[in-house]
Amino acid sequence: MPENPAPHLAAEIATQPDDWTRAATTAAEYKAVLPQPGERVAVIGCGTSLFMSRAISALREGSGHGLTDAWPASQVRFGRDYDRYLVICRSGTTTEVVNAMRRIPDGVPRTVICSSPGTPVLDLADPVLIQEVDEKSVVQTRFATTALAILRWHLGEDLHPAIAAARAVLAEDPAESLAAVRRAEQISFVGMDFAAAIADEAGLKLRESCQSWTEGYPATEWRHGPISIAAPGRAVWAFGPLEPNFAADVAITGAHLEHRDIDPMADLVRVHQLCVLRAADLGLDPDHPRSLARSVVLDR
Repeated sequence: MPENPAPHLAAEIATQPDDWTRAATTAAEYKAVLPQPGERVAVIGCGTSLFMSRAISALREGSGHGLTDAWPASQVRFGRDYDRYLVICRSGTTTEVVNAMRRIPDGVPRTVICSSPGTPVLDLADPVLIQEVDEKSVVQTRFATTALAILRWHLGEDLHPAIAAARAVLAEDPAESLAAVRRAEQISFVGMDFAAAIADEAGLKLRESCQSWTEGYPATEWRHGPISIAAPGRAVWAFGPLEPNFAADVAITGAHLEHRDIDPMADLVRVHQLCVLRAADLGLDPDHPRSLARSVVLDR
């Protein structure tokens, strides 16, 4: 087993509270090119960036700022009458994202959040370049959560409680705090509203970093089929407030319920820590996941 199987991932996870704090300044600096109240907005991304797009969409609509759709870059419905496009792309080179940006109708404002200077997407929209949260690990952590933090600050949220919760998480010994899920055979992540997107992102992180069997669902959908997967030796990890009777329904299955009453973005940091633990247990290098590259660049 490598002596230090996740040097980049572990270091990048640890900067997130400071990254989210700086995001308030970034949000203020780029206020004019971020979605304005009342605008009809399409948010575009792939993979992790798509899940952040979905989280932003839920938060923006939930706060009354206007209709917000989240689209995979390869499936954007350009026929809709959007007032602005917001693109999230860490690498700046993802083929589907570049192609989608080139199809945005002329005259419609468009903004891209990216951490990679000198890349094509920066020339196709108003750029919000956050190079300070770029990552050496293929597995995204701090770029994604910082992009989400920028938009949450922009929506008027106070992220100081989430930042404090993330600092508290990072101060814990993950071997102790994550003992109940460290060796779970299977984990179903659930949440509601923007936390449903966080649940999907959590599952993706573990699949990427350590090839774990994970799934993600809206919490209310978990009873409609996925509950059949729950069993002793497996876990259900809930983000955000629990739905009524949810804990009792999990208990009946014999699965472990992992839940903390903290901001879902801070709870995602615990999942990031779990990625490091499980990868080390398996002798895997999560900085370089199997079959996955930093950017999906297609020949066509």
